Amino acid sequence: MSQTTTTAAAGAGTKPAAPHEPGEAPGMSHREVLTALSGLLMGMLVAILSSTVVSTSLPRIVSDLNGSQTSYTWVITATLLATTVSTPLWGKFSDLTNRKVLLQVALVLFVLASVAAGFSQNTATLITFRVFQGLGAGGLTALVQVVMSDIISPRERGRYMGYLGAVMSVGTIGGPLLGGVLTDSIGWRWNFFVGVPVGVAALIVIQRTLHLPPKPKKAVVVDYWGAGLIAGGVSLLLVWVSLGGKQFDWNSTTSWLMGVGAAVLLALAVVVEFRSKEPIIPLTLFKNRTFTFAVVASLSVGVAMFGTSVFLGQYMQLARGQSPTMAGILTLPMVLGLLISSMVAGALISKYGKWKPYMIVGSVLLAAGLFLMSTIEYDTNFAIVSVFMAMMGLGIGMVMQNLVLVVQNSVDVSVVGAASSSVAFFRSLGGTIGVSVMGAVLGTKVSGYITDGLTDAGVDPSALGSGGSTSIPDLSTVPGPIRTIIESAYGQGVADVFLIAAPLAVITIVFVCLLPNVELGTKTGIQRAAASGDGSGAGAAGAGAAAAAPDDASAVEKGVAATAGLAPSVSSAPATTTDGASTPAPTSPVDQGDDEPVIDPADTTTDTRTAPTAAARRHHSHATTGTGTIDTIIATGAAEVAGHPVSDDELAESPVFSSLVEEKDVAADR
Repeated sequence: MSQTTTTAAAGAGTKPAAPHEPGEAPGMSHREVLTALSGLLMGMLVAILSSTVVSTSLPRIVSDLNGSQTSYTWVITATLLATTVSTPLWGKFSDLTNRKVLLQVALVLFVLASVAAGFSQNTATLITFRVFQGLGAGGLTALVQVVMSDIISPRERGRYMGYLGAVMSVGTIGGPLLGGVLTDSIGWRWNFFVGVPVGVAALIVIQRTLHLPPKPKKAVVVDYWGAGLIAGGVSLLLVWVSLGGKQFDWNSTTSWLMGVGAAVLLALAVVVEFRSKEPIIPLTLFKNRTFTFAVVASLSVGVAMFGTSVFLGQYMQLARGQSPTMAGILTLPMVLGLLISSMVAGALISKYGKWKPYMIVGSVLLAAGLFLMSTIEYDTNFAIVSVFMAMMGLGIGMVMQNLVLVVQNSVDVSVVGAASSSVAFFRSLGGTIGVSVMGAVLGTKVSGYITDGLTDAGVDPSALGSGGSTSIPDLSTVPGPIRTIIESAYGQGVADVFLIAAPLAVITIVFVCLLPNVELGTKTGIQRAAASGDGSGAGAAGAGAAAAAPDDASAVEKGVAATAGLAPSVSSAPATTTDGASTPAPTSPVDQGDDEPVIDPADTTTDTRTAPTAAARRHHSHATTGTGTIDTIIATGAAEVAGHPVSDDELAESPVFSSLVEEKDVAADR
């Protein structure tokens, strides 16, 4: 990657700015970036642990608090629900106000809720504070990745996303292990206390090391109707899929009311979001192919990531007869796979600037691992199971965080918060719905397998009561022959669940392959925002027009599209570049092909290419009459896309610009 230097104004004698290392925000050294990142990663770790650490200790928690099966379900569902629903709200707020303050608010909320949950004396109180934990965790999930985009460029963000992916992987898969150890040693209440010191440390580190420029003061418009409808619709949807088949039959009146109600609320949310000036989830993002394909891929990745965490634990405990602690230890092959692939793939992406090959390989490994896991049984050699788990871990590590990376690289800096949080939102939504549906399938399959096994053994299934077929058994109290039948049933049932998840991984492969191969930019979010100003006026119009262009269009075409968004008069007040030329507002980095350099429209610097401004203008000096789009391009000097010089060849090869020149030539001849 070539060293970049600041472009001086022609003839102005402006002293070039001091060069800075790629990926570092102005004023932040590499060490400062790493220090600030450590605070962000600690915050993300406690957010992930809040959902996973209690999974292996829930039976003891609910028993000690005299809770019911319904309480058992809601202790986890409450947190997942609050996290999922609040994620897009936090992301949108981050585009409107100070991100550092929001991050600190989320951390404080999480820490206080964790302490309160640890002191709960009944399940109702515990569930209430788990909701507040989820709200804080939703903020951390959304904001950490957005702040990373502020201080690290897309090109360098690959390796840092590797660190983030490793933390998320360890939190997701290692949480049950930590919870089991704490429960077996010092008590289940420490499942809630363990994240408190980490959260406090993260708060201190962020306060001392994270320095973000203040956002321009402007009136903040909050889409309360959209927020309420999205929260209500998603909440009703998740409650429906989480409790369906357990608290009520799928074909019952309650089920139909909840399903139809969720659909109506979400449909109304779409209508409101279309009309809102500041939508929570800007629906225009779906015009961006990278964003749309990444959202679809995230849904299936969420099912794989959350599903494996839940059902691998059940497989280890109920099919292989292991304790909660050992069940967590036995999932280490997957944890290590996630850790290694996140770090290695991220480093390679930063070094070579190529992200797509790693994501394709990762999605293939994920699909293959899920298919192979569908062949396991209760007595399958653990070495073989370990290989299958490692394949899944390697796959998730290469795909999960890089989906966010490519989205941040392809959208305008003004909506990076909403876009990043939307990807995380759909990943959590897919995971929550997937776990609920697969859990229902597992219950049905296991019940059938146990009944068949008992019948084949000459034992009347009804003799075991309801616990023999529908509830989670205590294997230590079951006679040997029947225990084998139950373990075999859970082994086959979990395999069936993985078989259901495997086709979703194939969907991930398809949509990862369809992602436009946009090269990663070299400027941080802070630098892009500084170049774009407050995004108002004509500059905002140009940015909007360019954002509507296909995200894999050429840089010149996007420059033309941006200029077309201006009024045809020179008085449209476009932004001014360092050489005095007017230019449309910057947009996101644009792909010019695998072997071409990227023009980052938000970049105030240039690479080693020359700046043929005068030569480029000769291409259109003859078309100086009329008030059409081509005249606006001439007037604004569009041969410089957002201040970035464009060569003669690039301008001449642009079909959009060439067609406009040709039209003006014909008009002039007449």
